[in-house]
Amino acid sequence: MSLQSAVYAVIALALIAANLPFLNDRWLLVWRARGGVKPLWGRLAELVLWYGVVGVVAVGLEQHLGQRYPQGWEFYAITAAMFLTFAFPGFVGRYLLRR
Repeated sequence: MSLQSAVYAVIALALIAANLPFLNDRWLLVWRARGGVKPLWGRLAELVLWYGVVGVVAVGLEQHLGQRYPQGWEFYAITAAMFLTFAFPGFVGRYLLRR
């Protein structure tokens, strides 16, 4: 896998993972939510979990392709903001569009 394809794969994975909590009412895509609907705090907790999963995959790909570079807090603040931006379509579809 080339560096460019790894970057595109991580971005695509982040876009999909950021919207997963808002697209269904199952906990981690497996367990049915009690009452049939997940609360907002549960969706946000899943969003943080998926951010960690994407981060682990990205670190693994970086390690596989070459040397892993140390990152400061600025890197994690920017990637978290990007992840929240990626989650915006799912949030709008779940909470802001009239049904």
